[in-house]
Amino acid sequence: MVTTDSTPTVILKPGEADRVVAGHPWIYAGEIQRVTQPPSDGAMVQVKDHRQRLLGAGFFNSKSKIHVRMLDSRRIEADEAFFEARIRAALGVRRKYMPAATSFRVVNAESDFLSGLIVDKYGDILVLQISALGMELRKELIVGALRKIFSPRAIWERSDAASRKFEGLGEVNGRLSGESDGKCAVNLNGLTFETDLREGHKTGLYLDQQANYQAVSHFAAGAQALDGFSFLGGFGLHAARAGAAHVHLLDQSAAAIDASKRNAAANGLLEKCSFEAVNVFDWLKAQTAVKPHEKVVPRFDLIILDPPSFTRSRASVPDALRGYKEIHLRALKLLKPGGTLATFCCSHHVGAGLFQDTLLSAAYDTRRILRRVAAYSQSPDHPVIPMIPETEYLKGFAFEVVS
Repeated sequence: MVTTDSTPTVILKPGEADRVVAGHPWIYAGEIQRVTQPPSDGAMVQVKDHRQRLLGAGFFNSKSKIHVRMLDSRRIEADEAFFEARIRAALGVRRKYMPAATSFRVVNAESDFLSGLIVDKYGDILVLQISALGMELRKELIVGALRKIFSPRAIWERSDAASRKFEGLGEVNGRLSGESDGKCAVNLNGLTFETDLREGHKTGLYLDQQANYQAVSHFAAGAQALDGFSFLGGFGLHAARAGAAHVHLLDQSAAAIDASKRNAAANGLLEKCSFEAVNVFDWLKAQTAVKPHEKVVPRFDLIILDPPSFTRSRASVPDALRGYKEIHLRALKLLKPGGTLATFCCSHHVGAGLFQDTLLSAAYDTRRILRRVAAYSQSPDHPVIPMIPETEYLKGFAFEVVS
């Protein structure tokens, strides 16, 4: 449907338009002054400020706290041609900044001005994830655009995030087109990782660290390395390939450890690696436990910490910070002078400054002086739009132990 003057119009309260003009796509119920006629949920609406100036068009959903998800600052038609053009534009960003990548995130929702839509590319297979009603109702158009652009061997849908319930949607997981059993080998920076697109984390595995896997491996030559929260072995196997003397991989999931072993073998790196299915907090605590008047003997030249998010809300940030401080305090005790700690936080609610302050507090308590040698963000296929703070969540640092 083309947005016209007869299209239902959402008029914002005075003072609520600035964020939309700046590029943020979410309009909450409390920001709306009135609607000219009742739109059906999932329908296209146009949005105007309180002075009747056009701000753009988006999808409406009365069931969601986000009443409107903006798509464009103009009147548009959300047809297959629209999705094709918007997805091609997103693909151009990836080809510009990750020209050699064969697996990457093609569409990152708000980052690519398609709120509620994620598309990941794993070789010749695409995985679609929808979290908004407006996108759900146009799934066939989106799939048609993806087929035209990529001619994929298969398209899977992993719309099984719990957040769909806030849009009035149930969970969906299955193949949309093509031939695939869901199992595939993913190439990241020349290393092969197995994943099951039906069951893996997010849409199969984590793609947002792809650039950081390579960057952190630069510290690995000759190192005794520890990869905490290793999942499928992304950081650990990159370190092993880069010349680490040995890499010990830890993850609480026995299935993830088994998969990382298979990945190590597939890449000819098994002899350089050891694996342990264990709670990483408990492992670090046990390794740093000493009797009174004894000191912990540092064992590692490189420690990598990439834990899952410790918080999903602002209310739980203090608990998360205690967790981050604990793992860093233990890790720093195990790191040799001159060694490197590469550490990451994937919580949007813990900013880079707060994350670094927490780490430095752990360094103070362990009497370690650190030199910051690198700062990290999410890979370029997860673009950051500064006016949409929610698009920036992953941050990381590498610190060298000075003394």
